[in-house]
Amino acid sequence: MSTGRAARARDRAARASWIRLGEAFRIASETILANPIRSGLTILGVSVGVAVVVLLAAFVSGLRATITDSFEASGPRNIVITRFDFTAVRVENGPGPPWWTRPEILPAEADRIARLASVDEALYNVPLTVTVDFDSRRVASVQSQGYAAGWPAYAQGDFVAGRDFTPGEVRQSRAVAVISQALAQELFGFRDPVGQRIGLANTSGTARREFTVLGVFEPAPNIFTAVIKHWVVVPYTTALKHLSAAERDGQILVVPADSVSQARVRDDLTTALRQMRGLRPGADNDFSLIESAQVLALIDRFAAVVVLAMLALTSAALMVGGVGVIGIMLISVSERTHEIGIRKAVGATRREILWQFLVEAGLLTVLGAALGLLAGGGGANLVEALTPLPAEVPGWAIGSALIMAALTGMLFGLLPAVRAARLDPVAALRFE
Repeated sequence: MSTGRAARARDRAARASWIRLGEAFRIASETILANPIRSGLTILGVSVGVAVVVLLAAFVSGLRATITDSFEASGPRNIVITRFDFTAVRVENGPGPPWWTRPEILPAEADRIARLASVDEALYNVPLTVTVDFDSRRVASVQSQGYAAGWPAYAQGDFVAGRDFTPGEVRQSRAVAVISQALAQELFGFRDPVGQRIGLANTSGTARREFTVLGVFEPAPNIFTAVIKHWVVVPYTTALKHLSAAERDGQILVVPADSVSQARVRDDLTTALRQMRGLRPGADNDFSLIESAQVLALIDRFAAVVVLAMLALTSAALMVGGVGVIGIMLISVSERTHEIGIRKAVGATRREILWQFLVEAGLLTVLGAALGLLAGGGGANLVEALTPLPAEVPGWAIGSALIMAALTGMLFGLLPAVRAARLDPVAALRFE
């Protein structure tokens, strides 16, 4: 019997709490609507800061997703052999980085690695920058890559015309090229580019040489292809022989066999390279193996730093809004002193008065955060529609903005709420 009475008492207390909370929201809403300019300025201060942070979060999240998708499409298990590990670069004082004197990555090493049982393919690659011309048209500072045959299998996109160069053309150092669709349109307009002769010259000052266009490649749209629209791919042998590409920039893209573990591939690559380079036991490697996972980890570290910066910006924006909340709520308490006296006279407790003003302060900042989320989300959609920059508003940004706004409103509204709760009802009733 006593258990039933206790349960009913708890139910009544819970219903009373919800009623008081609903009443507090009703009064807070009426007060905000009664002072639209003052409340609007407070809401605006919070919303602007939240909108900027949400827009930045959307850009960082979208950029990370784009990069991750690119790695997944090109091969999440791929390994790149380079002279140094750029994911572990540190700025230090001294004559030069420790990898500066490391030997170049050579095409012969790619051939040897391609014969390993744990490797499906090893593609040699060397980057360079060229000037491209056709008739009277000239395009400067075009990104170029010297590649082994088969590179399109690990690039997002498709041939819209022509073909790739063959292994035989690579061995013979043929002057052939594959160009991007944007470059083809720049040079040839509506003419068929396949079979046309274009001039290429390394920007370092090598003599111009004519190349035959074998194909036109259209990369899948992403942030990188939007920034780098003009590019040329030639056989790496041709790049080294006729375009003065630097072997010090060479690297090898390794595609592991499907049935082999990543650890075994790394061991096989390390063993083969150390044998080819004559490294003694105990000597440090003079090369680096970079896995896709390492690059993604680097991106995640960058994203984490940006997230921390965004939280700091959000805190600063909400601090500014919180100062406005204190000012608004102190004015509200002063203007409503007589009302508070009446409520206390008819039985309102200090706790009820305290909650009334805390809810009002929290509602102001939550409304500001909600408007900021809408503005930031709309801005992200606009950026994504008008530019190649990806922008996806993450769920954690929405949740954290609303929670932090509510907590900030209550924290900064605590002083005015306590002041209102402590008012003497007799003195409050006399206030004019």
